[in-house]
Amino acid sequence: MNFNLSEEQQMLKDSIVKFVRDHYELPKRLAQQKKGIGYSEEHWKTFAELGWLAMPFPEEFGGLNGTAIDTMVMMEEFGKGLILEPFFATVVLAGTALKLGGTQAQKEKIIPEIIQGNVKATVAYAELQARHNFADVATTASKQGNDYIIHGQKSMVLNAETADYMIVSARSNGARAEQHGISLFLVPASAEGVSRKNLQTVDGLRASEVEFKNVKVSANDLLGELNNGYEILEQVALHGILALGAEAVGAMETLYKDTVDYTKQRVQFDHPLSEFQTVKHRLAEMFTETEQSRSMLFRSTMEMDNGAEDAALDIHGLKYLIGKNGRFIGQSAVQLHGGMGQTEELRIGHYFIRLTVIDSQFGDTDYHLEQFSQKMVVPEGEADGFMLPM
Repeated sequence: MNFNLSEEQQMLKDSIVKFVRDHYELPKRLAQQKKGIGYSEEHWKTFAELGWLAMPFPEEFGGLNGTAIDTMVMMEEFGKGLILEPFFATVVLAGTALKLGGTQAQKEKIIPEIIQGNVKATVAYAELQARHNFADVATTASKQGNDYIIHGQKSMVLNAETADYMIVSARSNGARAEQHGISLFLVPASAEGVSRKNLQTVDGLRASEVEFKNVKVSANDLLGELNNGYEILEQVALHGILALGAEAVGAMETLYKDTVDYTKQRVQFDHPLSEFQTVKHRLAEMFTETEQSRSMLFRSTMEMDNGAEDAALDIHGLKYLIGKNGRFIGQSAVQLHGGMGQTEELRIGHYFIRLTVIDSQFGDTDYHLEQFSQKMVVPEGEADGFMLPM
C-alpha cells in the first residue's frame, strides 16, 4: 500500500515544518504560553492566510475540502512543535460538529469566519461526574416557548477563554446517562448567563470551567436534531482522537530523535551513550513503538475516510496504543537524558507532559482497551482477528 503523501500534502507539511522551525523554539513557546491568552493572534492570522484553517471545510463555504488524512498531516507537524494555537478546539472539534449537525444558515454564518481567522469556537461536552461517558449529561435544556434555557456546568472546555461560540451538549429529554435526549446548542460565548473560570493546563494550553446559568438560546441555535445530539458528539470524539493521535505521533518522533542525538553526544566511560548495548536496545524499542503508533494512525485515518464500519474499533485501538507507547517513549527519553530530562529548559519534559495529557483526553488507555475488547468480535474458529500489542 502506498503511504506516500501527495504533492499538495507534502507542500502542506513543508509549510508547517518551516513555521514550527521559525516560530516554535522552546524559549519562544514558553514565553508565549505564560502571557495574555496563551497563544499568538499573529500566528492565528498566519494559519488563516496559509489556508490551514480552511483545510477540512467544504468548498461551498470557502474551504479546501480536505480529508482526515490532510488533518493528520497537519496535526503530526503541530505535535512536533507543541503548537499553542486553538486549531484543535476550533477546526477539529467545533468544525466537525458544524459540518455534521449545523444548519445551512449556521454553516454560512460561522464556517467562513473560522476560515478567515475571525471566529473561534469550541465544544463544551465534559462534566465532572461523567469521566469518559459523553452520555452522562447533567446540564439541562428546558423548552420555554420558542426558546431553550440551558443550565449547568461544563468542565475543561478547551480554549473557551477566547472562543466566540461554544457548542454545548445539554439534556433535553431522558435520564442523566441516557444517550437519547442529548441535544447540541450553538451558544455565543458572550450570552447572558455564561461565566468562565479560565486556567492554564499542565501542558501549557488553556481551558475553562464554564457555568451556564439560565442561558437563553433560540430554536435556531439547535445543532442537529433535538434529542439526537449524541451521535454527532460521538463522531466529534472519533475525529478528535484521530487528530490527537497524529499530534502524539509527532511528539513521539521528536522525543525519539532528540534522545538519539543526545546519546550520541553524551560521553560516559570514554564512549558515547549510544554505543552501549542496553541503550541501543532502548532506542530501538522507542523507534519501534513510534512506528507502530504511526501505522495504527494510518490505518485508523484511512478507515475513517473510507467510512468503514469498523473505523470506531480501529480508533479505540489507536487511542490505547498512543497512550501506552507515549508513556514508554516519554519515560525512556527522560531516563536516558538523566536529570536534565525533567528540567523546563529542555523540551523533552514538555513533550512527555503533552503526551500524558493526550492520554487523558476522550478516554485513557484503560477506557479504550475496554471499549476495544467489547467491540472486538472474532467469529468462532477464527484466530486471525486484529489483536492489540500489550
